[in-house]
Amino acid sequence: MIDAHHHIWLQKDLPWLLGPEQPRIFGSYRPLMRDYLLPEYIADTDETGIEKSVYVQANWAPNWAADEVAWVQEQAEAHGMIAGIVGFADMTVADARPALDRLRPHALMRGIRHQFHWHRNPLYRFASDPDLCRAPQVQANVARLADYGWSFDLQVFPSQMEGAAELAAACPEVTFILQHAGMREDRSKDGTRLWKDGLKRLADCPNVAVKLSAFGTFIHRNDPAFIEEMIVTTEGIFGADRCMYGSNFPIEKLWTSYADLFAAFREGAKGLSKKKQNAIFNDTAARIYRL
Repeated sequence: MIDAHHHIWLQKDLPWLLGPEQPRIFGSYRPLMRDYLLPEYIADTDETGIEKSVYVQANWAPNWAADEVAWVQEQAEAHGMIAGIVGFADMTVADARPALDRLRPHALMRGIRHQFHWHRNPLYRFASDPDLCRAPQVQANVARLADYGWSFDLQVFPSQMEGAAELAAACPEVTFILQHAGMREDRSKDGTRLWKDGLKRLADCPNVAVKLSAFGTFIHRNDPAFIEEMIVTTEGIFGADRCMYGSNFPIEKLWTSYADLFAAFREGAKGLSKKKQNAIFNDTAARIYRL
């Protein structure tokens, strides 16, 4: 089985972990203000059946993007487990190819994530502009990932999904992986409708898949019933062959153990056929990330 979304980090390399705490989506992160290295992640996943994982960039300083990938490649060679790396490159520059070329030598490179999620609540805001997906230079740079054989991890809120679908349509040769099933932060009737409509719009793009991950981000707990709702709803829109499981560890270590989180996901998917479960927990990630 595959965990398609995890992070390891060195505290010194994450400026947002240094000094006094700043408000974050996921609440107080004081327990995370330390190194979280691959051996600890391997121990956290022990006895879950996880055999491979995809490392997703952890917001090192932008000018250290190549250093991050190089370090993760070294960790993978030393300890195993990591079978693919999603690195960072700034997609808003005039031409991202020089940055992409610096990542190309690393054998485990599989894709890029530049987080585009913007929200009216500044605590949830990561990008500087809500419409980056529509920016011509962003569309041009993301389209260039096809030349590298890399995918794009797409992180947006439901209100941005219309623009995200335009980006996917503008880059038909690039596979997109929607992060965290679309960052559903508003569980009201209207918010749920917006989220579902956005998922359907993205599912209409054949080059978009979705990651079932980080469902505790806005509620700050491991909620099996909510996880089941998210799995069933998202799979019903995308189909299991475009859904993959991800843990978002160690962020979710703030409120749960890996074993309990994974058990909640397995339980949440139990109503699906065995074939669909295999797709969600292994086959989709293996195919899309070429593991």
